[in-house]
Amino acid sequence: MIMRPVNFDLDVMRSFVTGVEMGSFAKAAQKLARSTSAISAQLKKLEAQAGSPLFTKAGRRLALTDTGEVLLNYSKRLLSLNDETIAAVSELKLKGWVRLGLQEDLSGFLPTVLGRFARAHPDVRVEARIARNADLLSRIDNGSLDLAVVWGSGHRAGYQELVAELPMQWIGSSHEYLNWNAVSGEPLPIIAFDAPCPFHSMATQALSEKGIAWLLSFTSSSLNGLSAATEAGLGYTIRTSLGMQTGTAVLAAEERGLPALPSIALTLHRREASPDQLTERLASIVTQAIRSEVVN
Repeated sequence: MIMRPVNFDLDVMRSFVTGVEMGSFAKAAQKLARSTSAISAQLKKLEAQAGSPLFTKAGRRLALTDTGEVLLNYSKRLLSLNDETIAAVSELKLKGWVRLGLQEDLSGFLPTVLGRFARAHPDVRVEARIARNADLLSRIDNGSLDLAVVWGSGHRAGYQELVAELPMQWIGSSHEYLNWNAVSGEPLPIIAFDAPCPFHSMATQALSEKGIAWLLSFTSSSLNGLSAATEAGLGYTIRTSLGMQTGTAVLAAEERGLPALPSIALTLHRREASPDQLTERLASIVTQAIRSEVVN
């Protein structure tokens, strides 16, 4: 007896990937303009096709099983190939230029993504700018940027979309040049960007609430400067796990008496809620790349 091959539904896979990347299938349903019951039915279909559960209970949330992890990686590859195929055979070729602003934390992996986009659309000019929040948001407001990915979600002008929520981390030298501990009573040396900086503000607020003295030991206008000073043991800095550089390491905060830090939003900003096709396409690629990096 010949077994019929299983043909995975790309539409179902897209719901699966979107839900995992956004951390919520309710949010995925809203983004994909579907009902939560429809998304639930799709996941049941996917599990039936896979022949094994895709999720397992992990406390109050769901975690991927081994089968779910494997299927997630293949789903991303299939969807990426599908989207590239659609772009390649589309009669409407994208033309024009789009201006994108990025955080320095994203410069390790997003240029590769932008390079693939540029090669797929040779008639499109992508102009990317690495800068800090205040500069990027100002340029969104005055129209000199079409898109920008910034830290935090407090800026209300224009259109914004939550890309990811990342836990803030205390980061020190992997060489352990500085071994500060709260019981020493010494002020904590902090390495941070010049104000305004949401990481600096939230970290120092957490320290003050716990009654820990601190001092600003090193400031820089670049992430490379922060990382170099941190590696050298001049103090501790505060970032997320994105963009961490060689010579630095995430610290076990509780062991050192450091306060727990909140999560911080990474948000996509546009001036227009309904942009042109080119801007919408690049926004989709950038958000997908970031979410994939966070999940992995």
